[in-house]
Amino acid sequence: MHDIEPFFNWRHIYVAEEDVQSPFYGRTYSEFEYSQTVYNYYIHPQWDDFGSRTLYLKIIYVDYELNFAIIELIGEWNDAIENDVMELKREIFDLLYHSKIYKYILIAENVLNFHSSDKEYYQEWYEELSEVNGWAVILNMPEATQQDFKKKKLQYYIELMELIDWRVYKPYHLFKKIDEELAKRLD
Repeated sequence: MHDIEPFFNWRHIYVAEEDVQSPFYGRTYSEFEYSQTVYNYYIHPQWDDFGSRTLYLKIIYVDYELNFAIIELIGEWNDAIENDVMELKREIFDLLYHSKIYKYILIAENVLNFHSSDKEYYQEWYEELSEVNGWAVILNMPEATQQDFKKKKLQYYIELMELIDWRVYKPYHLFKKIDEELAKRLD
């Protein structure tokens, strides 16, 4: 897992630690000191800690004019023990929401497991986003990881989508593709 870096090909247009509105503004990283782990596996030091012991993220792009964020995740999403959705909601999504970010693309191809608990934080976030015509999408969550997510019917609050080649898009084009797909589904 220590070899998996957050997607970095958009760093010439957005860097979360240089964005004064980012929850990670001013953060510095080591390229050589591996200190964060998912269980007993070290992860690359570029991933950001937001309060979970098993799930980390990287805000890889935010557009304050079009009100969207692209966030990459790694680890185990564990609502049953760690209450990761609460941590995500309170420490990341609420802060971005106050900066008028209403549309979220969560890239979850490196989320190895999902353990569910209650739906309340998903419902709360869905209702908040619905009030401002926002949405949240989980992109490329592995099929095995999706099973528990679907078993709790959480896909009614956060849409599950597949787009294997998302890295070939520029952030705006990825956003437009997903936004248009969601608009089609609503029609």
